[in-house]
Amino acid sequence: MDPIDLKTSLGSGLLSFPVTPFGADGAFNRASYEEHVGWLSQYPAATLFAAGGTGEFFSLKPDEIPEIVSAAKSVSGDIPIVSGCGYGTEIAVDIARAAEKAGADGILLIPHYLIDAPQEGLYAHVKKVCQSVGIGVMVYNRDNSILQADTLARLCDECPNLVGFKDGSGDIGLVRQVTAKMGDRLMYLGGMPTAELFAEAYLGAGFTTYSSAVFNFVPGLAIDFYDSLRAGKTDRCTQILNDFFYPFMEIRNRSKGYAVSAIKAGVKLQGFDTGPVRSPLTDLTPEEVEMMAKLIAPYKR
Repeated sequence: MDPIDLKTSLGSGLLSFPVTPFGADGAFNRASYEEHVGWLSQYPAATLFAAGGTGEFFSLKPDEIPEIVSAAKSVSGDIPIVSGCGYGTEIAVDIARAAEKAGADGILLIPHYLIDAPQEGLYAHVKKVCQSVGIGVMVYNRDNSILQADTLARLCDECPNLVGFKDGSGDIGLVRQVTAKMGDRLMYLGGMPTAELFAEAYLGAGFTTYSSAVFNFVPGLAIDFYDSLRAGKTDRCTQILNDFFYPFMEIRNRSKGYAVSAIKAGVKLQGFDTGPVRSPLTDLTPEEVEMMAKLIAPYKR
């Protein structure tokens, strides 16, 4: 997909990150993944991100990513597929090129591994990844990879295929500075864990869309919230937050890593063979799975 077409697609609706299922042998379960992504593709998501954060990118081997991208592309129909990408610069370049070859329509550049880096280092990192592929690239501002507005502006000047800025920092001051400085040069994506909890604030800061993790298992409800948010239906958003998202947040907050593990549990409760999360994450306890089951009972497929 042309980077500008991808940019347009990103801004046209809700985004999501399918979980990555694993079989009894611990390997990627392609059949289950295709079944799940095929189900999600029946709903009006604008873009799906294969092997992203909710898809346990951090636990995947780099050579697993192309097959995951290929599997997503095979069943997603007209919905673009963006691949996760990360680690140090040289590994990230290899992943980006392999994902492009596998059919990815774009790249989400997840924060690099472990260490902090100065702005000049982040600039060189993002620039090299962008210039290694012809497809569109989005950067993910989060944790140890926080691009400042001036650095982002330099990258936009150097990299025509840099089309998106995803924020998971929660720094609304920086977010607003970025949107004010860059205008419509980039598409802005909300990326806080359980992004619906922050969606109203990010909309006010100039973000038009966000990635919904719960779309994995309650896609209809996720679309309802997104549509209500964009239509200014505050009462409906408040109702969904109280009925679903705040109770879900309580489950998610019971243990570190549950922002992923609880999503995978929800997908499993919808009847998909997801397998366990990979270490260092842990699965929900039986008690917590029962809590999830009660929460999603009104939305079972």
